[in-house]
Amino acid sequence: MKTDLTDTTASKINKALVKARRAIGTPAVGMVLTLVLVTDEENAYDALKAANDASREHPSRTLVVIKRVSRGPRDRTKSRLDAEVRVGADAGAGETVVLRLYGEVADHAQSVVLPLLLPDAPVVVWWPVNAPLDPARDPLGALAQRRVTDSYSAEKPIEELRARADNYEPGDTDLAWTRITPWRSMLAAALDQVDCEVISAEVQGEQYNPSVELLAMWLADRLHVHVRRGVSAGPGLNEVRMLTSNGPIRLYRPSGGLALLTLEDQPDRAVALKRRETSELLAEELRRLDPDDTYASALRFGVDRLGGSPGSALPGGTMSETASASASTGGAASTSASGSASTAASGSAASASAASALPASAAGVDGEGEDERPTPAQMPPVKKAAS
Repeated sequence: MKTDLTDTTASKINKALVKARRAIGTPAVGMVLTLVLVTDEENAYDALKAANDASREHPSRTLVVIKRVSRGPRDRTKSRLDAEVRVGADAGAGETVVLRLYGEVADHAQSVVLPLLLPDAPVVVWWPVNAPLDPARDPLGALAQRRVTDSYSAEKPIEELRARADNYEPGDTDLAWTRITPWRSMLAAALDQVDCEVISAEVQGEQYNPSVELLAMWLADRLHVHVRRGVSAGPGLNEVRMLTSNGPIRLYRPSGGLALLTLEDQPDRAVALKRRETSELLAEELRRLDPDDTYASALRFGVDRLGGSPGSALPGGTMSETASASASTGGAASTSASGSASTAASGSAASASAASALPASAAGVDGEGEDERPTPAQMPPVKKAAS
């Protein structure tokens, strides 16, 4: 059921929601959260479809905020709010309100959204495109417990990752990070099967794909080893190779569907690593509303590897080799003391979840605290392999 409201107010929208629920025979509200979707007209259809599909796992009130740019100077001085209320089959497993803001009201979207939030329910804000540099301090982001962005949709993904690291606040997350959850789980499970020490690693994928960068950062952050970032034709993330004391471990996905896991002295096995739809990624993020400390640690580790000095960032947003003398010294020191660097990871953090950290046995954890962990300047740089 759809109801169109022109030049309306938040009070009228709330009344339309109640009336629509009664009309379809479901006056009770059984939703678990409010999802605020901030997008433009071009991407609104795809984003709303993904949100509706995700609502079948997480029934929610979806508020779609679309800021319309007025064509003429006179129109810009006129404020107007149009709304489209959807309930029932047109709104997935929840209810949807599409808000189109014109004129000055577009600069005060939070005032429109606030009266429409579900009472005593978590709020999640999702920017499919054009996310603010600091989501936590955005007027709409300030209303939410969880803020979801997607650096893959940015024109310069690595610049986007750098901004995310500089402005990170608990509750921030990125769908580029969500895309590598199956990879992290599979690598953790592979290392659980062998008793070894990881010596080095390499991650290969598309040049402009931030998920490849994030996986390289995660491996370097958790294992304290030298990680190379290679470039391939894709699609997406293609391969992870780890050199261990017991031989190489390889997880290879050539086509974006089925992957091949290779372990020393074990038969090769096929594993499912398909590329997931946006709705699946969003549903995964809505399962947990607490801060993702593993994402924060990996993201901040990568900031020091993404450059900042002239010539350190390569075109296309891939990681570059750190050429400063201090980083080289730190890398040499870490290489010569790879055993102690590996044992610095926290046992509790490493064993908390296979999807959030590699096993403690792979990193050689012996109970030392995080205080003994090397600083980023002492860690080996995340390097870019030749194409």
